[in-house]
Amino acid sequence: MNNFPIISCKNLQKTYSGLEVKVLGGIDLAIHAGEQVAIVGTSGSGKSTLMHLLGGLDTPSAGDVSILGENLAGLNEAKKSQLRNESLGFVYQFHHLLPEFTALENVAMPLLIRRMPRDLAMMQAADALTKVGLRHRLEHMPGELSGGERQRAAVARALVTKPQCILADEPTGNLDRTTANSLFDLLLELKVNDEAHGKVSLIVVTHDLALAAKLQRRYSLQDGVLQQTA
Repeated sequence: MNNFPIISCKNLQKTYSGLEVKVLGGIDLAIHAGEQVAIVGTSGSGKSTLMHLLGGLDTPSAGDVSILGENLAGLNEAKKSQLRNESLGFVYQFHHLLPEFTALENVAMPLLIRRMPRDLAMMQAADALTKVGLRHRLEHMPGELSGGERQRAAVARALVTKPQCILADEPTGNLDRTTANSLFDLLLELKVNDEAHGKVSLIVVTHDLALAAKLQRRYSLQDGVLQQTA
């Protein structure tokens, strides 16, 4: 085990050239193993932009992002993709399940991309779906699942690769309060069956202050500036 943060950034900035709109104005943040962090802010405050940068899905205008001590600026796209696939899981406001595949096949997809043998990928996908309470929905298509079930399947897909950190961008934004609370509690309880990884780190972007209050650390993003709150 090393002592590197799971994800860190220094002086992270994002400006959309042409428009000269500065979305992020120099952010420093470090997320260590097992930490649960909420980032809150109004719509358009740059929360999703920050998540995309932390997850290596976008390139900063300035500053650095590191995953497990690896500076993303020094990696080619293939290496970035490999690092994301092996270390991170993503959950979004919209589930992004592929409608032509079953819940089981959707969850197995990240493992199949790794070229894992299909039988093993399906077995691990079934385990992940069981962990989120969907053992009875393995062969259902996304259109046959409720909104909460689709989001649980999306969490299982994020969990199936045994990531060290899950980045969740408004994961409950499309759900009613009861379902949102249930899904959020599920995220807070996530663990992987691997002693080397232990508890999954969690970064959640949300506009819901009540849900954010359940996490260990909370930050507010306003006018491109990230500040820790009580």
